[in-house]
Order: sequence, then structure tokens, then C-alpha cells
Amino acid sequence: MSKVLIIGCGGVAGVAIHKCCQNSDVFTEICIASRTKSKCDALKAELEGKTKTVITTEQVDADDVNQVIALIKKVQPDLVMNIALPYQDLTIMDACLACGVNYLDTANYEPEDIDDPEWRAVYEKRCKEEGFSAYFDYSWQWAYKEKFEKAGLTALLGTGFDPGVTQAYCAYAQKHLFDQIRTIDILDCNGGDHGYPFATNFNPEINLREVSAPGSYWENGRWVEIPAMSIKREYDFDQVGHKDMYLLHHEEIESLAKNIPGVERIRFFMTFGQSYLTHMKCLENVGMLSTTPIEFEGHQIVPIQFLKALLPDPASLGPRTVGKTNIGCIFTGVKDGKEKTAYIYNVCDHQECYKEVGSQAISYTTGVPAMIGAMMLLTGKWNKPGVFTVEEFDPDPYMEALNQWGLPWQISDSPVLVD
Repeated sequence: MSKVLIIGCGGVAGVAIHKCCQNSDVFTEICIASRTKSKCDALKAELEGKTKTVITTEQVDADDVNQVIALIKKVQPDLVMNIALPYQDLTIMDACLACGVNYLDTANYEPEDIDDPEWRAVYEKRCKEEGFSAYFDYSWQWAYKEKFEKAGLTALLGTGFDPGVTQAYCAYAQKHLFDQIRTIDILDCNGGDHGYPFATNFNPEINLREVSAPGSYWENGRWVEIPAMSIKREYDFDQVGHKDMYLLHHEEIESLAKNIPGVERIRFFMTFGQSYLTHMKCLENVGMLSTTPIEFEGHQIVPIQFLKALLPDPASLGPRTVGKTNIGCIFTGVKDGKEKTAYIYNVCDHQECYKEVGSQAISYTTGVPAMIGAMMLLTGKWNKPGVFTVEEFDPDPYMEALNQWGLPWQISDSPVLVD
């Protein structure tokens, strides 16, 4: 039915590729492309003979727009799935526009070099106007809206779990459960244990920059920013238990504030153990989380990239990670004139994910929605020109597909609320 170009071959991409190959009626052909072609070839060898999907591989430097354009012209896909780094979002979007192809990613754009003067000027202006200082935001990709509209193309942003599934939960709650949503608390709990003293469950460079940044939330029509990790709550998660969680800035807050009319407050919490926080603070204090290049023995190195090379590859954590994740949204609001609460969430088992696709649950919960978002576009269930986040489409087929493809969700009508 469709040919898809998948850029990226890390842990999340590996899951998405496995799920595409399980869904060969939709994904009849896929081309896997990465800077390191040998990784693509190894995954192709693992999957061939187990799927009807025809798999090819290519090498590409996704930082180079001309290379991406040449690759798209060679492959002639119906859709480009960007499951590489968020640094490369704009390059790949430019290439899709140049070639007339739809686009999809799992996380919004952020720059690799936060000291770049041109980016810095735009960033500092946004900090003053919007009131939050995170390095990642949707403004760079929303700026492509008119270009994609004029080209008759669709760009689907952030179809991972959070962002992605959490926004589908919000759209579903708005459509079916509430007349008015007042508050949204997004809770991301990883109850898994990989046995290492310190490791990150997805790209260390992205993960550590995200959690060391100031937190922020949306309340009464404006951003409220707080020092990093300064708001802590404890929550009892279904099938996981009591965990400490901390308020972070997260990209879906930005789009939900725009797309959920009348919402009064949106917050995002993520669980962390004390060992993780102690390691992270120590690394931050000694400068290892810096993105500014330094000179070492005649070579320019970026400290956080050097740290990434030292830490375990998140894709290698699958066989040793045990426990479960629990990710969802708690809503308060009004239905039929009465106060109402609801909690939509998914529980995912690390070892079950590994048995199915050779991955831990963090990669699984991001890779599966990437495939589902692609399926929505390829089957025409989601089809309108422009640049959109998940909650701007009909949630029903997406939510149905989550149940079908490995991320079943449930609803609690009387959840414990977060103060």
C-alpha cells in the first residue's frame, strides 16, 4: 500500500521499524536510513523472513539537507518518518517540502548549538514574550505551517508517547468525557530498573538537557517558570507503586494550551529516583552537561556528547531492565453541569517489550505511536495540509490503534488528584 522512508536507527526507531513490519498491509515497503548504515543493515537482516514488508537501507547525514533531498528523490516515499535527533527536524522538514512528501516526527525541534548567535537572538526574544526558557519549543516548526499548507502536505509533530499519546488522551477526553476540561496533569512514571548506577532511558544528550532545565507549567493563560526539580510530589501508580515525581517543562503543554479551549492549568510530572538526581547534579556541577565546546589535548569536544559516549546506549538496556512504566493524564472539569475527574493511562512492562521487539518500554512507548501516527497519515484517517500536533486530529482511530498495537489504555473515573 505505502512506501515509507524512516530516518534513524536507534532504540525508538528500532521499535517503530519492528511495528511497521508487523503491519505490512499498510507498510508494504520501508527504507531505513542512518548515518551508520551498518546498523540499518543489521536490523534489516534481523527482520527479513519474518515480515512481508520489503526492507531496503541507505546511508544519510540528516544534518545535510541536500543529502536528505537526494535520498528522498531516490527512494520516492509516501511519507518520511523522522526518528533521528530533534536537532535534525528542520533539515528534514525542508527536504520534505523540496520533494513534496509528508513528514512525521516524535519530538519538537531544539538546536544542537545553543550558543549559535542567530538561534540565540530568536530564543531570547521568545523567553521574554512567552515566559519560559526551555531550549525546545514548537515555534520553529509551527513557522512551517503556511509552507506545508501551500504545498498540500501534512507535517505531524510529536507522535511519541509524551508528546503524542498524551495529546490523544486529551483530545479523547475533550471529545467524549468532558464538556469543559479545567486542569490536566500529565504523569510519566518509569518504575523500571536496569541495574546500572546511572544510565538514561533515551538519548542521554536530549534527556539530561531536558531534566536539568527550569520547570514550567501553564496556568490562567500564562507560563509559570520554576527552578529545576523544585516542585516534588509523590504518587501511587497502578502496578508500579509509590514514586517521587518532579514538575518539568514539556513540549505538549505548549500545544495543549493552544488547542484545549478554556483549560486553566496544565502540568507535567516525571518520576526520578534519588540516585539518578544525585548523579545528574554532580555531572551538572562539574560541567559535564554543557553543550559549549571545550578544547582538550588539541581537540574540540562537547562535554555532554563526551558523556553520552561514556554512558550505556539506551538501546542496550532492554535485556536487563525489569519493571513497568505508567504514563497518563489526570483531568478535572465539567460534564453535563457536574464536576468530573478522569485518568487515562497505559501500563507497559519492560520485559514484555523486550520479548516482542528487543527493547525496553521507554523506547517501545515512543516507537509504537510513531508507527500509529504514520498509519493515520498513510491510510488517510488524518489528512489535512499544514503542521499539526496529535490533539488537532480525531483521536478515535488513533486510540483504537493503541489498543490494537501494544499500548492498551484504561480510564479511572475517580483518580487521586495531584495537589
